[in-house]
Amino acid sequence: MTSRMRRPFLTVGLGLIGIAAGFGIAWFGTGQPPRAQTGQSRVAVPVLAGEVRRADVPIYLTGIGTAQAFNGVLVKARVDGQIVKINFAEGQDVEAGDVLAEIDPAPLTAALAQTQATKLKDEALLENARRDLARAARLASSGNATIQQQDTAHSLVAQLEATVQADQAAIDAAQVQLNYTRIRSPVSGRTGVRTLDVGNIVRATDPTGIVTVNQIHPIFVSFSLPADTLPRLRAAMKTGGVEVDVQAKDGRQLATGRLAVIDNQINTATATIGHKAAFDNGDDALWPGQFVNVRILVENRRDAITVPATAVLRGPDGTYAFVIGQDRRVAKRAVRLGWSDKDLAVIDEGLAAGEEVVTDGQYRIQAGSPVQVVPATEPAAGQAGRATGVGTD
Repeated sequence: MTSRMRRPFLTVGLGLIGIAAGFGIAWFGTGQPPRAQTGQSRVAVPVLAGEVRRADVPIYLTGIGTAQAFNGVLVKARVDGQIVKINFAEGQDVEAGDVLAEIDPAPLTAALAQTQATKLKDEALLENARRDLARAARLASSGNATIQQQDTAHSLVAQLEATVQADQAAIDAAQVQLNYTRIRSPVSGRTGVRTLDVGNIVRATDPTGIVTVNQIHPIFVSFSLPADTLPRLRAAMKTGGVEVDVQAKDGRQLATGRLAVIDNQINTATATIGHKAAFDNGDDALWPGQFVNVRILVENRRDAITVPATAVLRGPDGTYAFVIGQDRRVAKRAVRLGWSDKDLAVIDEGLAAGEEVVTDGQYRIQAGSPVQVVPATEPAAGQAGRATGVGTD
């Protein structure tokens, strides 16, 4: 190979040697590769933080409930006939026993009169049979009539007595049917929208009825809670009545009542158990079919360790939080959660009052990461990453 051809290879070789020498200087001068050196001096991650505090915390069980009438009755006709009168206005409050509608009584009045006449006829026959029995008894005692004739007269009297009793039962039944022409409210409550007007023909077999009367003073709220809350709730009931608050979707307090019923069986499909709470509802704040938020106070935790709920994370090994040290580096610490809602968490073990924990931005940090606490008005690292479309590490 000529010297002209060897010159390019010599140049490339010298260049590779120079690169290797520079890499070696960087390695032995710092004790690690240049890339690792950059990682060692990483910038503090901005996060939001909160203080671990001691406070008295009311412990609530929460759920979603539905208001339902204390008593709800579909008022139906019990006899067939034509409606001749409506005695209520839709949405009116009525009392138990009030006549809501009237059915034409003429056919049933005639039927009652017929049964009464039948009874009068049978009573006359009975009276005559009793006189015949008395004569047969006198004749039999004097030997002018047989014992058989006396027994026959006695049997006829007994038969007619039973007939008269049947006639009276028929009269009572006809009177009951006649009374049913006046349709009464079985409960006190508020009427809804009526389904029929005057002049309509109703039948006892009609499924729709005439109107629904709902008792809303008092009123029930039914709701379900997880089955594992049952021991805590039963323990609270043993100390006295359990108070139940209901709120509107916007958080407004609607009413306060008392727990009335705990169902006698757990729903195996949902692992929940049903409850009912009773409310006076004097101001009509609750209405049948209304959805409400239910809150039950079961315990007051005194001097509990609390943190913002967002500080508690869940991982494969359980719940944990990132604690900020004095060197502004975080430590991952396991905690035992006692209770939490959307705002606050009670910690039974793992944190001490006065410590500072990360409440937002946890997904950009790990144990040992340096952090910079920013005011709550500024987005933390996790929020900034989502807002700008930047991926998280």
